[in-house]
Amino acid sequence: MASVFSLSRSVHPILKHPTRFLTQSPHFALNRPLKSRPCPVWSASFSFCLSSSSSSSFSTSSLPVLSLSHSPRRYSSFTPLPSPPSAMAAAVAAAADVENPLLKDFEFPPFDSVEADHVRPGVRALLKQLEDDLEELERTVEPTWSKLVEPLEKIVDKLTVVWGMVNHLKAVKDTAELRAAIEEVQPDKVKFQLRLGQSKPIYNAFKAIQESPEWQHLSDARKRIVEGQIKEAVLSGVALEDEKREEFNKVEQELERLSQKFDENVLDATKKFERLVTDKKEIEGLPATALGLAAQTAVSKGHPGATCEDGPWIITLDGPSFVSVMQHARNRGLREEVYRAYVTRASSGDLDNTPIIDQILKLRLEKAKLLNYNNYAEVSMATKMATVEKAQELMEKLRSASWDAAVKDLEELKYFAKSQGAAEADDLRHWDISFWAERLREAKYDINEEELRPYFSLPKVMDGLFNLAKKLFDINIEAADGLAPVWNTDVRFYCIKDSSGSPTAYFYFDPYSRPSEKRGGAWMDEVVGRSRVLSRNGTSPRLPVAHMVCNQTPPVGDKPSLMTFSEVETVFHEFGHALQHMLTKVDEGLVAGIRGIEWDAVELPSQFMENWCYHRETLMGIAKHYETGENLPEEVFLKLVAARTYRAGTLSLRQLKFATTDLELHLNYVPGGPESVYDVDQRVSKRTQIIPPLPEDRFLCGFSHIFAGYSPCSFIDVKLLLAAGGYAAGYYSYKWAEVLSADAFSAFEDAGLDDNKAVQETGHKFRETVLALGGGKAPLEVFVEFRGREPSPEALLRHNGLLAAAASA
Repeated sequence: MASVFSLSRSVHPILKHPTRFLTQSPHFALNRPLKSRPCPVWSASFSFCLSSSSSSSFSTSSLPVLSLSHSPRRYSSFTPLPSPPSAMAAAVAAAADVENPLLKDFEFPPFDSVEADHVRPGVRALLKQLEDDLEELERTVEPTWSKLVEPLEKIVDKLTVVWGMVNHLKAVKDTAELRAAIEEVQPDKVKFQLRLGQSKPIYNAFKAIQESPEWQHLSDARKRIVEGQIKEAVLSGVALEDEKREEFNKVEQELERLSQKFDENVLDATKKFERLVTDKKEIEGLPATALGLAAQTAVSKGHPGATCEDGPWIITLDGPSFVSVMQHARNRGLREEVYRAYVTRASSGDLDNTPIIDQILKLRLEKAKLLNYNNYAEVSMATKMATVEKAQELMEKLRSASWDAAVKDLEELKYFAKSQGAAEADDLRHWDISFWAERLREAKYDINEEELRPYFSLPKVMDGLFNLAKKLFDINIEAADGLAPVWNTDVRFYCIKDSSGSPTAYFYFDPYSRPSEKRGGAWMDEVVGRSRVLSRNGTSPRLPVAHMVCNQTPPVGDKPSLMTFSEVETVFHEFGHALQHMLTKVDEGLVAGIRGIEWDAVELPSQFMENWCYHRETLMGIAKHYETGENLPEEVFLKLVAARTYRAGTLSLRQLKFATTDLELHLNYVPGGPESVYDVDQRVSKRTQIIPPLPEDRFLCGFSHIFAGYSPCSFIDVKLLLAAGGYAAGYYSYKWAEVLSADAFSAFEDAGLDDNKAVQETGHKFRETVLALGGGKAPLEVFVEFRGREPSPEALLRHNGLLAAAASA
């Protein structure tokens, strides 16, 4: 029995977090997306949805609200807004002259209409209005909800959604022009964020609420807002005076610029690598799906006659291409070439991220010192469940439980490679591991991920996922293509309805890889959040809208997107994030859904959903051959379940290596000291990698989680990068949340996974706690409310087959 590892602590107040279809399925009706219809007046775009007011002045309260509390409908007319005051006339007119979609009123964001040329005038006009709104708030602020929190939420919401829309387009439809526009207005946006975060009138008003007799009568959600805003203000430098505040603001501006540049360098370096192959022998072993993708890439790069069978083919560093080469290419030289290119991305020439990393770490330490912290790790932990000590304790416990298993993994791989006559068996290198691990998986479990693809077509996977959501959470998910503008014709749009048929949320799904314009990885983010304040009719809250983005293999020819099992897990993962955003019942917008949740708890619902991929009824409902309709054979399902713990020690150590390196860089690393960041990486690897990294390994130059301020599951809120820096000193959160998610799923195991009634009852409880309460209650309290006790790592170690190792450690 593994010892209980307590995750409890005094919970800090928190910041808001920024923080893989076709006609076979009704969810994939291929309706042509409507072009957005421009509104004839300047107002808020979707993101400006503020409550109506009878006042004739052009204030935050006079802007229209997004109405998502009724049945889905096509675009409708809107009542013209009052004319803006003269102070705004010039900025508004300049934006209106180009009919700026960022500043128009839409039920859903005009993703199809926003161009790079709209960003500069639109964002500047927005910021000018927000400056006026902030000045008015500071002039009239009182320590009451209606005079402080409600107007503040309106200001935050406008910037969050407009900037979120622009940033989202950069992630999924990147162009040089869009980058340049964002880079130009970004300093102005950061300046406003700092101005807002450092507002002493607002800070003092929140302090007054906390110290008032009414404090004890506030709801949990409202207390969380007050505590969170006070903590956020402190971390934003509200207590700094004059020179120190000016220095702090310069640091924040530069950190945001550097994070943006880091991200761009990774994307450009990934796109830069292209390996043209004309001899099929060079890519022997690659499955048909990978060959088809490589041929499609070749066509897009100027080889119009490229085919899956005859080539030519282009190999890239984009996820589907890179992974396929690593797992299946028999050409060891090709594997080495592609691997070396991948681990040295963005580490040389004009795209070298090394000096950017050094400067980011230096500035983060400066920021910590200005805020009277010893290091940046302490700044990061101020808004998380864990402390530095608790995070280190958990990571060491998991490392000890994983090490011997990882050593055994490597020895087993060497033995197998030798049995297959591999010349490299006694000296397996990094570019050999995935190849031989996949061969061993096929031999040991008779599972070939590529051969399973026909059983996992995207339409069937989405049908099964939506059926599971209905069973667990009593919701219906319907295709709503055409209701909202989209940024690419592959993007789908859905409506979530409750048991009475009323819409409760909406979401976009962008499943396919587009290396020329789209960031790699997978993520979920909010478009708008649930909010009582931003209600249109004054009674029903504004409904949440999310987007899910993946990078799986697109359809090839007349075949639908055929997924690997890991891609299936990824879709379930991102949907878990989306559910927490969309099924919230918190009406206080600043802590509704994914807003306000401690960073090390945000992965709970996503990792929880992954567990259902190994549930017989769920998986067998998904896994049907896309041509014949044949079910996945029972013996294959059993092998998939058995393979779940395959190389679990190795995979655990990999995550722990990332987490430990991250924490070490932000806790003990001294910028400009005797160690380089790569020395730190090599030192940490001695305890977390069985095979040492290459001396030239520069994976840190592509470590966007901690240096670009986002994660693959990216929650980007207005102030997050200023206050928390994404996953910086927080990568351990993946393992921390794995403990929570595995323990949460064990509640269903305890109830009986084959007992539908018990599963539904437990699902209802999960919805009413973990999904419904969002950031309105401390995550440890939410977990205890669901589970009846504090979390234990036992379920995680059991699921990974490492429980015996932990007990003996």
